[in-house]
Amino acid sequence: MNPVVIDTNCLLQIIARKSPYRPIWDAFLAGRYDLCVSNDILEEYQEILGQQISQTVAENIVLLILNQENVQLVDPYFHMDLITADPDDNKFVDCAFAAGADYLVSEDSHFNVLHKTPFPHLNLVTLDEFMQTRLVEN
Repeated sequence: MNPVVIDTNCLLQIIARKSPYRPIWDAFLAGRYDLCVSNDILEEYQEILGQQISQTVAENIVLLILNQENVQLVDPYFHMDLITADPDDNKFVDCAFAAGADYLVSEDSHFNVLHKTPFPHLNLVTLDEFMQTRLVEN
């Protein structure tokens, strides 16, 4: 299966029913890629969803994620600290590295440092770029 890490800002955009990026969420629910998450990522998902939508929706989304067969719970052993502008974003980088993710999906400019980092090579893509992959049907 194709492992993918999705930043929280992107998760917020893909779960909205009327979002142009909803096919990414639907592809996940259909099992077309593996969503890789760590405990730190799940905590951030729940915290931010709770702030932006509601605690109940946040809990339901996290439970839905955890109950999908195509979820990989990753425990990163290495903390590479590649993103210095916002160290909190490193949890996504570390998870992507540990999972051997095919894609790290983010719209956050702090992640752009990865384009200049020779190791580890992580395939950083935007939502629009991920929409164009074979994993997501438009």
